[in-house]
Amino acid sequence: MNSFASPTAARTLRRSLLALTVFSALLLGPLIGSGSAAKRGVVGVSVVTVGDRGNQPTAVVPFTDAIYPSCSAAPSGSTDCVEIGAVPYQYQIGELEITVRQWVKFLNTVDPRGTNSRRLFEQDQRPFAWPQYGQIRRARNAPEGEHYKVASEAWADKPFGFADFLGAARLVNSLYNGSLLRKSTRSSNGLVVTTYTVLLSPETETGMYDMKNRSTTRLRKRGFVIPSQNEWVKAAYFDPAEDEYWKYPTNPGVYGDGSATAPTPTSLDYSTGNVVNQEVQPLANFKQSELPPPAWCPVFAQTSPTSCSTQNPIGMPPQLYEEAFTAGLSSVGQALTRSPWGTLDQGGNAVEWTDTITPPPAGISGERVWRRLHGGIANAPAYQMWPSAVGLQPQNNVFYKHVYPWLGIRVGVIGAISPGTR
Repeated sequence: MNSFASPTAARTLRRSLLALTVFSALLLGPLIGSGSAAKRGVVGVSVVTVGDRGNQPTAVVPFTDAIYPSCSAAPSGSTDCVEIGAVPYQYQIGELEITVRQWVKFLNTVDPRGTNSRRLFEQDQRPFAWPQYGQIRRARNAPEGEHYKVASEAWADKPFGFADFLGAARLVNSLYNGSLLRKSTRSSNGLVVTTYTVLLSPETETGMYDMKNRSTTRLRKRGFVIPSQNEWVKAAYFDPAEDEYWKYPTNPGVYGDGSATAPTPTSLDYSTGNVVNQEVQPLANFKQSELPPPAWCPVFAQTSPTSCSTQNPIGMPPQLYEEAFTAGLSSVGQALTRSPWGTLDQGGNAVEWTDTITPPPAGISGERVWRRLHGGIANAPAYQMWPSAVGLQPQNNVFYKHVYPWLGIRVGVIGAISPGTR
């Protein structure tokens, strides 16, 4: 159940908030406020390397339980078949999704006076406006560079969930224009993770993307990026050892069996959102059709017995709200199940932007720029984690920034970068 699933669902969503009942769809660093102002703007971007240059694509018919060697092999009449996943170069992609902690560092760096001139913050993101999903506090009377705070420690390592593409691109520009202080690697069980330690820059309008260009694409051959659709799909599904595409970013699965070989849904601690069933593998933060979705409620909101189950900024009646919004984002990486290349949480949790521009759904016109997203969300069933779940949304959907708390970001790196270079 996801507004990305079909043009019909997208049109229904725009017509009525009731459609929310039928759609379902890293950075690790020191705490905000610790140390000097410079340290508050330092983030660590951990990535894995995706090689096997020139891999073959896979063909998919959107939201169907199958893949094909090419669109010519797809069933006749499949006019919307697309070939995805082929990448002719080596690149790196975030091991984890961007967290609330890291997004707050970005906000305080690029908006030190808290004026919100770029509309990177919306009032519905406040815990007082939305007890269950409010991730960020904003203080008008605060020292420069400290106007934005993580709502509570429980939110610090959850994915930032109110992203649009324009905000994601500005984050990447801040990284691109920042100072690369250190590059380090760690290795465990054959997996090598590279961490770039970056002092963020307040410059967000140029860099990897030109924000004056509504249809901006990459301007540089190396540096931080929002992954393309092909880069994202390859990292999530392509198994170089078997030269095949998995059905889920967590396990190979079996095409044609529905959700029978899907990963197990996470169970979350009700007060913290931490994953508590890691012993069950493979694991992902999603909704199994016959079961309630994984959910949690911040401790401060539990002082009111109904705040998480009823209070919302869009005025939905309690019953409809409970049906549409009972799925919580889990702490990044805690599901522990990795993709073929070593990423975490590419299945479930938050759906993630790519920088791939795509035509709008059939029957929709206008000047809006549409981009692809992938990954499923915490209240989406298993099919949203298939390679064929090629979702799309306008890059600046203001409506979603207010009412859809599962839109996330994963960054990537192209080319070779090291301290002293961009």
